[in-house]
Amino acid sequence: MKIRNRVATGAVASVLMLGGAAALTAAAPASAAPHPRIQNALTCTTTTDGRRGTADCTNNTNRTIAFRVTVVCGWWPDQVGPWRTLNPGARDHSEATCDGGTGVGSVNWEEG
Repeated sequence: MKIRNRVATGAVASVLMLGGAAALTAAAPASAAPHPRIQNALTCTTTTDGRRGTADCTNNTNRTIAFRVTVVCGWWPDQVGPWRTLNPGARDHSEATCDGGTGVGSVNWEEG
């Protein structure tokens, strides 16, 4: 009698654990699904002269994309440039200036 209870209890525990693992496995793909928006779809180069940061970007996709430069300024609030909209195959630049502090720390771009 004791053996049957242990076997039955073990079987129920195994089923519950497998069921829980299956539920976790089923939930994982939904949360791990990639975002439909393409990230970094532009080809860009960044430059700085110490106070101003510039992002020069080309749209190599078949859809319209907006972008702007983001500039990290030392001991000064970070700056962003104006949004630019690029049609497929178009090229443009966005720039922002660190008006104070220790100048440009880094230059990047943001797509939107």
